[in-house]
Amino acid sequence: MPAISLRTLNRTLLLRQRLNERVTMPPADLIRHLVAVQAQEPNWPYIGLWTRLTDFRHDDLAALLRDRTIVRATMIRRTVHLADAADYRWLYPTVRPGIEPTLRSIYLRDAVEGLDIDEFAMAGRELLTGKTVSRRELGKQLAARFPNREPRVLVHALGVIHPLLHDADAGAWGAWRGRSVSVSLAEEWLGAPLTPAPQPETLIRRYLAAYGPATTADIQEFAGVTRLAPVMSRLRPELRVLHDDSGRELFDLPDAPLADPDLPAPVRFLPAFDNSCLGHRDRTRIISNEDRTRIAKIASGGVPFYLVDGFVHGRWDLEGSTIRVTPWHPLSKSNEAAVRAEAEHLLPVLAPDEPGKIIIETRR
Repeated sequence: MPAISLRTLNRTLLLRQRLNERVTMPPADLIRHLVAVQAQEPNWPYIGLWTRLTDFRHDDLAALLRDRTIVRATMIRRTVHLADAADYRWLYPTVRPGIEPTLRSIYLRDAVEGLDIDEFAMAGRELLTGKTVSRRELGKQLAARFPNREPRVLVHALGVIHPLLHDADAGAWGAWRGRSVSVSLAEEWLGAPLTPAPQPETLIRRYLAAYGPATTADIQEFAGVTRLAPVMSRLRPELRVLHDDSGRELFDLPDAPLADPDLPAPVRFLPAFDNSCLGHRDRTRIISNEDRTRIAKIASGGVPFYLVDGFVHGRWDLEGSTIRVTPWHPLSKSNEAAVRAEAEHLLPVLAPDEPGKIIIETRR
């Protein structure tokens, strides 16, 4: 088979990420399809779902968090994500090897130095059993038992030892800074145990369905784990093996669609940390290396983007009830009109009760 062009990889990513056209799909099904959705700041998942779904409303996601269909917790890449509750049961044990080294990080090392970890783990379980406790209160209780240690860091350390799920309010739409987050033991919140062993094969197949074709390094980057090469070798007979323009080997599900390189790609506004932009080690299928470097200088990737012709074209920001668009590349008149139209579509989602406006900066 001929090498897969960059444009084909781009259009295939848009197709599988539901970014080439909005789809009529239950939000829970979309989250399952994406494996996990970054939720470091509570509002971003709402925008990520809105930009992919035809009739998404804020309460569609809030209700899923309230009834525990979707859960919020630290998962892949050691960051906060949303996932289907049933998926979390196998996903967390699978990515846990990437979470555990956090205990040895500079941030947590002093907090746990000299602690009897078994005693600490037992105390944390005792404090949380049968309860949902705010992290602030949990920190106070832990510090009372293990004095002269930073309460907030003790809570963080406990979250590495025990899988903890956030309460539904932690993922609600609205102002997030200073928001109190309450946590529960994962198995109690779920009402079911986590799987006893990692399931890397499941992770790989699910990842490829939404992000493939991809390299082994891409999968590891997405999940925040290493040593998947032996698993890929075992799965190789079941996968389609392709190559990109540079000759790199790409893996894919045998029946997964490859998009037409001429597939239309409408303007899309994406949240910071969107799955489409963080799902690969090599992200040139959606963002150039030049722009990726630019983002790293701004905020370690934590800025919202917009797409033109399928690729990251610039950033956008909400300032009060104003959407400010900052292009990084020239905008034709037709593309500028399309960017403005999509921003106008987004504005009532961000500021439903305020008159807003759109500002498109002049590229310098």
